[in-house]
Amino acid sequence: MKYRLLIVDIDGTLVGRDGGISVENKEAVIKAGRSGVQVVLSTGRVPRACLGIVRELLLDGYHIFFDGALVSDPEQEHEIYVHPLKKEVVKQAVEFARQNEIYLELFSAIKYFVERKTRATRIHGELMGIETTMVDFNEVWKREAILKANLIVYSPEEATKAEKFRNHFRERFHFSVARSPAYPGVDFINVVDPQVSKGKALESLASHLGLPISETMAVGDGTNDISLLSTVGLAIAMDNAPDEVKRVADYITLDVDQNGLAAAIKKFLL
Repeated sequence: MKYRLLIVDIDGTLVGRDGGISVENKEAVIKAGRSGVQVVLSTGRVPRACLGIVRELLLDGYHIFFDGALVSDPEQEHEIYVHPLKKEVVKQAVEFARQNEIYLELFSAIKYFVERKTRATRIHGELMGIETTMVDFNEVWKREAILKANLIVYSPEEATKAEKFRNHFRERFHFSVARSPAYPGVDFINVVDPQVSKGKALESLASHLGLPISETMAVGDGTNDISLLSTVGLAIAMDNAPDEVKRVADYITLDVDQNGLAAAIKKFLL
């Protein structure tokens, strides 16, 4: 089978524990692109936080952001698929977070909103490399299309608060945990609409490009990649992925710090 579309997760797949892209991974991705394979990033990150990676890897076209809530070209800011959170549910989340002193972040397609700065803000700001916008959440959900919310867990206290939030909104949000090797011990809990997934975003993108799903290949390591790996023609899990991710994969490649992405690209695409 010739695979024409490669979907690549960022943290823990493309980006290693040092927070950077290895020379081997960079060269493999660029070679795949030059061989005629279209390379698509798939991430929980915001588009602007990925522009540096897009340019470093000489990528163009559309990518999957916010765990599948947005498919867009970050250079042109052109969207082909967008699925925001329901405004009333965002309002409820803001009220619950305030009542329970839970740190919450909100994201539109182009902005990262917080009401107060904490250690979590610093961690996430450093990871994404973008500026925060301080706002009153009572106003922002009314005027902005919120694509994703975020909870950040870096202590037992924050874990207890996050679990309380998840239990309260279990039927109204879809939750997935993303981790960055650069921040061990920190969980980034992505909060999106229940109908959102990386897999559905891929289906929308493949349809737009006129490509059959059977000609797609994806590499990922997180639980937010399960829907993606369950959808593609060839599913590759990183060796650093948890067991539930590995179970849906067709092949398990090397650890992120052993350039598992490059190894998978060389084995199946080059």
